[in-house]
Amino acid sequence: MDKKKKFTEIYNKYSSGLRKLCYGYCGDTDLADDLLQDTFLSVWKNLEKFRGEAKLSTWIYRIAVNTCLSNIRKQKLKMVKSNNELLNAIPETKTDTESHIKTLYKSISLLKEADRFIIMLFLEEKSYQEIAEITGFKESNVRVKIHRIKKELTEIYKSNEQF
Repeated sequence: MDKKKKFTEIYNKYSSGLRKLCYGYCGDTDLADDLLQDTFLSVWKNLEKFRGEAKLSTWIYRIAVNTCLSNIRKQKLKMVKSNNELLNAIPETKTDTESHIKTLYKSISLLKEADRFIIMLFLEEKSYQEIAEITGFKESNVRVKIHRIKKELTEIYKSNEQF
């Protein structure tokens, strides 16, 4: 299979999940799209170097995580300047379901950096093993972290439902 065809298949399979990961991390749709584009640029440049020692999905999600971290370090982004700025970064919605999703993403963006990545991978239905491979944590640590993150996220969500 040629590189272009393989890349197109990879993009079609993973772009939606990676977009959610990037958005959940930064809380800004434009920045998330930029991070997604940077991720796939790295995938394109390094596709022939992929050795298959890990799952393709693990390799791609690791690239996305590294892209997001690199961007945050370079830009020295401050995720939460004020509740109003963050609220404006999330698209306005009209239905109750969209309102809950908006509150969920806002709540996720208030978590610590590592916790945001872990919960977004969990929400993407990645297995504990895959999350461990992507993040570099042990699988047992991932289980404990997810449990704690869920508790913290529930508290944050309940306190932010009015947003």
